[in-house]
Amino acid sequence: MAKKSKTVYCCSDCGSETPNWAGKCPNCGAWNTLVELKIESGGSPSKSAHMYGVENKPKKLSVLDTSEEIRFDTGIRELDRVLGGGAVVGSLVLVGGAPGIGKSTLLLQMCGKIGEDRTVLYVTGEESERQLKLRAERLGVSCGEIYVLSETDLDKIIACIDDIKPDAVIIDSIQTVSDADVASAPGSISQVRECTMRIMRLTKELGLTVFIVGHINKEGSIAGPKVLEHMVDCVLYFEGERSTSFRILRAAKNRFGSTNEIGIFEMDESGLTCVENPSEMLLAGRPENSPGTCVACIMEGSRPILAEVQALLSQAGYNPARRSNGVDFNRAAMLLAVLEKRGGVQVSNCDSYINVIGGLYLDEPAADLATVLAIASSYFDLPLGSDIAAIGEVGLSGEIRSVNMLNQRLSEIARLGFKRCVIPAHIRNELKQYDGLTLIPVTNVRSAIKSVLGKHE
Repeated sequence: MAKKSKTVYCCSDCGSETPNWAGKCPNCGAWNTLVELKIESGGSPSKSAHMYGVENKPKKLSVLDTSEEIRFDTGIRELDRVLGGGAVVGSLVLVGGAPGIGKSTLLLQMCGKIGEDRTVLYVTGEESERQLKLRAERLGVSCGEIYVLSETDLDKIIACIDDIKPDAVIIDSIQTVSDADVASAPGSISQVRECTMRIMRLTKELGLTVFIVGHINKEGSIAGPKVLEHMVDCVLYFEGERSTSFRILRAAKNRFGSTNEIGIFEMDESGLTCVENPSEMLLAGRPENSPGTCVACIMEGSRPILAEVQALLSQAGYNPARRSNGVDFNRAAMLLAVLEKRGGVQVSNCDSYINVIGGLYLDEPAADLATVLAIASSYFDLPLGSDIAAIGEVGLSGEIRSVNMLNQRLSEIARLGFKRCVIPAHIRNELKQYDGLTLIPVTNVRSAIKSVLGKHE
């Protein structure tokens, strides 16, 4: 029986489908995101329904055995941290990031680690086998059971997997892989969705651990339908500025662990190396007794990280400018308004620039107090001191509120040699004592500025 096809329109942002085209997606409201998609129906069953001899029957929840979910170390500590303790057998992981950020480098280094006791198949659709060999030699990856396949046809890739029977598979990248039965170009929504669906089914049935690389679009999200992220077990984003050597790996989705952990790497001529102490790395080169700088402590999962917040205020002639890098623009504008209204610092006629050193993005309210003190320090042109840090959330009435995990933050601050720390006066839990660290409790923005700068307007 011949296959019949029907046309639907799929939103590239949210993955929803609609039978008719429209300028605006009826589900998420995005404009010009509906793309034509042809779906074949009827005829023989889809290849993705092939069960490889495995018969599926329903089982009672009470008799299911969870001990079969096995984790194994990837050999890269920061990657294991983000994955939740290691890679899971039978999981599909999507790795996204900007071109040249280090996705392929990270996965090739991982192959060198796990290839010592496991069989790995590296499928490359963007490089030749010779190019991959040259990069592997530069990274020092040459031993172990690592197979390389330069192929873009999904049927041939699956046949190779059936032949080699690897423990782990790397597909670089999913936008280059195509299914011959899908009548569209590689990288299109229909191709990416169908190929990922077949790979996911293969992963679950054969118990593989599969990492697929995904390109990102100009908005910073993974190219293709949003349903691609819904299908996989874990979504990892590799972030960082190409002009700097530091990279941050974070999980946007993880079915087997937390999404709050981050991994920090440094890119050098020999590849990516794990940063064991990110706080020291982020504070390296910090100026001594310079106005407009303060250290904040944020929590990334279970790990406290110190970050330097810098602020620069200058007299504005007309229409003051507001710029922020590493801090949400709307939150920075709110803190400026609170500082003027409740702190008595006239910043409305000043150009304001806020920056976080090291490429971190501070989306935690615990960094509010450090941001406010950095702005006030720049306004008065008085240094806070290189031995001080600040922790606290700032409310609209100027009050300083407590934050969670305060003891863990103070422990990291004391370990790095800071002598003073500004904290909320009202705390929820009992604080521990730390040798050499003096705590400065404050109730509001005005008292915080007076405590560390000795003045306010």
